[in-house]
Amino acid sequence: MATVDLVMPKMGESIMEATILKWHKQPGDAIKMDETLLEIATDKVDSEIPSTTAGVLQEILFNVNDVVPVGTVIARIKTNVEEGTSYKAQDTRHKEQEEAMVEEEKNIPRLPVGQEYSTFNIQHSGGNGNRFYSPLVLNIAASEGVSMTELEKIPGTGNEGRVTKKDILQYVSEKKSGGRRSEVRSQNETMVIPVSQVEQQSAFAETSSSRQGTGDQQLTTYQGNVEIIEMDRMRKLIAEHMVRSKHTSPHVTSFTEADVTNLVMWREKVKKDFEKREGTKITFTPLFIEAIVRCIKRFPLINCSLDGDKIIIKKDINIGMATALPSGNLIVPVIKNADQLNLVGLSKQVNTLADNARNGRLKADDTQGGTFTLTNVGIFGSLMGTPIINQPQVAILAVGAIKKRPVVIETPHGDSIAIRHMMFLSMSYDHRIIDGSLGATFLTSVAKELENFNGERDF
Repeated sequence: MATVDLVMPKMGESIMEATILKWHKQPGDAIKMDETLLEIATDKVDSEIPSTTAGVLQEILFNVNDVVPVGTVIARIKTNVEEGTSYKAQDTRHKEQEEAMVEEEKNIPRLPVGQEYSTFNIQHSGGNGNRFYSPLVLNIAASEGVSMTELEKIPGTGNEGRVTKKDILQYVSEKKSGGRRSEVRSQNETMVIPVSQVEQQSAFAETSSSRQGTGDQQLTTYQGNVEIIEMDRMRKLIAEHMVRSKHTSPHVTSFTEADVTNLVMWREKVKKDFEKREGTKITFTPLFIEAIVRCIKRFPLINCSLDGDKIIIKKDINIGMATALPSGNLIVPVIKNADQLNLVGLSKQVNTLADNARNGRLKADDTQGGTFTLTNVGIFGSLMGTPIINQPQVAILAVGAIKKRPVVIETPHGDSIAIRHMMFLSMSYDHRIIDGSLGATFLTSVAKELENFNGERDF
């Protein structure tokens, strides 16, 4: 019998640690190769981790809610392989992960300003100066009002003295000890809870820090019959990301409408044959993405980001598609190199990513690298919306519900009124780089692409 170490895998380019959410197996349980062993959560996404070998789970080294650095051994599995069998491939993989971690930390200061949830070194005067903090620790510090000066003074129990989730939560708990109150009374009485539990979801630690700097605990009151619900981890990240986007980019939103009758009729005509031949459904989303990609090629400035006063034009066209989860939260998986996929390829990517998102099977890399985002507000019945830009991108396009309406049709023989399938489109864009002329022109071009859809095309 031999023992194989299972390590916390590398889940993405900037992911340095993950939180264990659930163990699917317990010591003594048999496990198959690639069978799900545990679920983990990172700042990017929740993922299921499969076993790298078949055997019996011998030992679990970390508990649920523990935060574990990438490359750390988290469990041991007994296999039927004879002791002494070489595991060079696995050892090599572990070594590569460790080297990648070291290399990431070397490259951290060169990351672009504003990169979403990137891991970075905080550099400022005093304290430890160049101390490393993970995105998870920084998010907790921001939401709990822990200033960078305080953060530097927290003793770390992690690798090389890093501050872990457990360290900062213990610090916050001790800081609040003796001051936490929560009372629920009758319908006409008042509920009193600390303001720190409600208002410290702000993405800006400076505000929270100044509020706590007075030394007096502030309370907020609620009249009447109320229910207080604690945000889950993903909702906190979404809230922070949305607030940060509004504070980063001056948003402008343009609107237009499109007659998508040809597109609707074509999809209705081919959808059964498409599914039968390709093994996947044809939805409107890949058709919208196809039109967006064509227009981005004509207006490349839409596909960029800002780094200070530098405009970074992205040559890759990676389209994010906002996807609603059963929990009510939102996630944005990314179709990489969408311009290199035909309609069949786009459809398979859209359906696979959407299914993986709803079933918790997305990988961290599936949500990274987006250069432009599409959100379908019409799927819930909305006619139009004013979406918030997905940083560090500079534009996001929303499509509304497709509705039949009487419209005026211009023909060489005169105008007529007909029933057509109409849809509103809206696009929010960063006014620091995209002016109204470019934003409106791009949006109108997408609408024209949809209106001029070839109803006789093959798929």
